[in-house]
Amino acid sequence: MTLFLTIYLFILGLIVGSFFNVVGLRVPIKLSVVSPPSQCPKCGNRLRPRDLMPVVSYMLSRGQCRQCGKRISPLYPMGELATGLLFAWIYLTFGNSWDTVIGLLLVSMSVILTVSDLKYMLLPNRILLAFAPVFLVLRCLFPDDSSVWLHVWGAIAGGGVLLAVVILTRGGMGLGDVKLIFLLGWILGLPNLIPAFILACFFGSLVGGLLILFKIVKRKQPIPFGPFLLLGALLSFAYGDTIIDCYHSILM
Repeated sequence: MTLFLTIYLFILGLIVGSFFNVVGLRVPIKLSVVSPPSQCPKCGNRLRPRDLMPVVSYMLSRGQCRQCGKRISPLYPMGELATGLLFAWIYLTFGNSWDTVIGLLLVSMSVILTVSDLKYMLLPNRILLAFAPVFLVLRCLFPDDSSVWLHVWGAIAGGGVLLAVVILTRGGMGLGDVKLIFLLGWILGLPNLIPAFILACFFGSLVGGLLILFKIVKRKQPIPFGPFLLLGALLSFAYGDTIIDCYHSILM
């Protein structure tokens, strides 16, 4: 049964991941997610059913549009594959529990916002507000083995720290990141928000340093931080308690 559900969620993730790509690319520029139908971003030709199979279509077409032959961004299959793998990982980690439901929603939001932030450097309010009420209700009903107040303080602490960073750096970080970590603070609560933020800073610094080293971006060129916050949140959601326990054991 576990194997069946894992495979099912992987395939489901591939399918909905394709839709998440559309949401992440269209919502920030205020386009409908259902109209017009999917089309080549280069020539505008409508994609046929054979072009819409998650990951497989990209591989069969060798990453090119069948009509114009232009290269298609690998962001599309990467988003689909990431969603499938993350859906399966969440189920294998949490099994048949409400944490799986929360985790699948967190993955869904993460994929959409990552696509949006990588493409436009935007974390749209419409996406955050679509997920926020669901997380609000779920965490009130199912707090993470603790008082719901730790989730409240997580939201306040996360949003407050990043808002201070925005003020002190005079726009060095966007307000979208503040709203995102406010929501992540509510989802994770304290103390799990702390390793999430540390991991986000670590991966952000590592990737940013490598991009500068290989001259892919310039030293003062802004890099979206949202994907790193979401990566840190996913890791802390699954392993936050373990990370904190390891830290305590090292100190002792």
